[in-house]
Amino acid sequence: MSDQEPESTSVVPANGRGALRASDADREQIVGVLQTAAGDGRLTPEELDERLGLALTARTYDELATVITDLPTARAAGLEVTPPPAPKDLIRIQCSSGSAERHGRWVVPVRMELKVTSGSIRLDFTEAIIGGHDLHVDAEVRSGSITFVTKPGIVVDMDDVSVRSGSVKVRAPWSPDTPAILRITVTGRCGSGSIKARPPRRSFWQWLRRAPRPYAIAA
Repeated sequence: MSDQEPESTSVVPANGRGALRASDADREQIVGVLQTAAGDGRLTPEELDERLGLALTARTYDELATVITDLPTARAAGLEVTPPPAPKDLIRIQCSSGSAERHGRWVVPVRMELKVTSGSIRLDFTEAIIGGHDLHVDAEVRSGSITFVTKPGIVVDMDDVSVRSGSVKVRAPWSPDTPAILRITVTGRCGSGSIKARPPRRSFWQWLRRAPRPYAIAA
């Protein structure tokens, strides 16, 4: 099995809160910043709509920061940021057995080549650093699985994956009106394994407490 280490992020708010979870009050503050910027003529109506959608679905201070990084009001909001690292052109992951995973604050590249002969690859996009609007994935599964863990705003297209005896499935339970922040196009072949995209699951204790599903909170 060959793999690469996850990349670290340089998106660091001036107040150092970084990857901490943002509150509803924080999201409302950024909404106010965006509305003020639109009123000053700094954002078009289309840009305002897109950024409002991103702000309302942001989970961390880093995600909120990227929405206003090019606005002069970012400093006043305590969310001034440095530019995120440039995404790699290509990342290759190959599993002959065992598993490979990307999670947390990893940088989404422009293209990925994923090959599984026996094992699993799991890509969690819920906290990933998304620099571009498109990701092309060339996937080959002989036996095993590839899983994409998504969130509102991530669109996965697997229409061009050829299936022999395995399965391909996309599950996106949020509203189709959710603004798209990343479009993942998957091509390739699926033999006797599976390729699937789904929202994050609740932990056992969240299920036991009947907590809302993660995507229900973020949607």
